[in-house]
Amino acid sequence: MQIKVLIALGALSALQLGCAVPPTDPSEVKALRPGILSGYMPAGSWVDSLALLPPPPVSGSPGQMADDAAYQASRKLKDTARWQLAEKDAVLMFPKAAEAFSCALGIPVTQEGTPHLNMLLRRTLADAGLATYRAKDNYKRQRPFMAGNDAICTPAEEASLRKDGSYPSGHAALGWAWGLVLTEVAPERANALAQRAHAFGQSRVVCGVHWQSDVDAGRLVASGVVAQLHSNAEFNSQLALARKEYETERGKVGSAPASCALENQALAR
Repeated sequence: MQIKVLIALGALSALQLGCAVPPTDPSEVKALRPGILSGYMPAGSWVDSLALLPPPPVSGSPGQMADDAAYQASRKLKDTARWQLAEKDAVLMFPKAAEAFSCALGIPVTQEGTPHLNMLLRRTLADAGLATYRAKDNYKRQRPFMAGNDAICTPAEEASLRKDGSYPSGHAALGWAWGLVLTEVAPERANALAQRAHAFGQSRVVCGVHWQSDVDAGRLVASGVVAQLHSNAEFNSQLALARKEYETERGKVGSAPASCALENQALAR
């Protein structure tokens, strides 16, 4: 009941500022494809990753040698807890994807309990992911597992990944964008959220589906995307309402989800 009152107050504030209350019902937001909602930015206005990023490393360059070394090191993680976490991090369909940052945030993210926060993640996924495609489609970089025909953590996705360019990493972009946005929702959790966002991108290297330079470039795209999103009134309104939801939920003491045990084990130093 309390969260409904806070959301109502947040909605009133938005209306007083002349902003419509952003939707929380997925059926009210255009779907780009089943399960994936459109972002906040109009189509075609995304950050230009091709203009932003340098070309990916070429064969024989120091950058490619560093990528090769990182890839070979990742092969030792197969079937470990870190490999299992990388498999979980590959899931971008909601509601499962909403669990990725719950441990770092300290509260569950759900459509029922935190609808604005949930929608914030769903829509920024599209903004960050789509911003990578100008560079992806231009460079069409081959993914690391393809050269050696190595195993990846999500074999069911192998066929589609072979058709999709590796540079920059869309997963790393949206994961870093989520970390930046969630840090604004919960600034006192900034360290944990930044570490989780970094690990989310590294999961693509662990999984064998991206080079390290792909992941690094994805984070750079994400930084531009989040800066751009602050020019969007609907994003800013939903962000403010998500903060109110977080303030309500963080006061509720509960046991950590079982999934946090795997995350803690996988990321232990």
